Amino acid sequence: MKVTFGCLVVAAGICGLLSFAFLATSLGTEYWYIIEMNPVNTSDFEDMSSHSGLWSINEGGKLQSDSIDSFISDYSKYSETELHMLNMHSAIVVVLPLSLVLLLIGGICGLVSSLARSPVLLTGTASYFFICSLLTLCGVSLYIMYSQQALAETERQVGPEGLAYIHTSFGWSLDLAWLSYSLELLVSVLLLIAARMAKLQHSSPTMA
Repeated sequence: MKVTFGCLVVAAGICGLLSFAFLATSLGTEYWYIIEMNPVNTSDFEDMSSHSGLWSINEGGKLQSDSIDSFISDYSKYSETELHMLNMHSAIVVVLPLSLVLLLIGGICGLVSSLARSPVLLTGTASYFFICSLLTLCGVSLYIMYSQQALAETERQVGPEGLAYIHTSFGWSLDLAWLSYSLELLVSVLLLIAARMAKLQHSSPTMA
């Protein structure tokens, strides 16, 4: 079965829409990081089970803002480690929404370049989506590092025994961000192939 230019750009468009939807859903939900208590633990710790997003924490069914506000916090009350985590959080809540906005702009550029069948515009849009994927990857990687450092800092404060009955894991919100990153890369590849095909189609009459 021969793959046509139209099939490539339609597939790229669908992947781009899904990527935007996945990232938007990821940013708007509170299942990036999950803390669960072991059922055999005492009832005093049951309320510690929670799941959190980039800006809020859902603890015991009650939604509350993140305990560390990256932009209005009093920096003087934090240790050096906590300041480092604060800076990481600030970067995360800027990079990932920025990637979402750039995806929206990229979708418009992709539509224009596809309608124009311009190899140059298609190649530029493909490069643009690759940059978007790098931003998403950077934000997700920073969040993983941030979460691991937060867990290590908590263990340092309460000791290993304090976390003996606590299970931590990354949630489906983070999985959606990873899916968005993968689709952004796929869009970039599809547009590069479309650009190559458009170039060949433009040159074939001349060659004939």
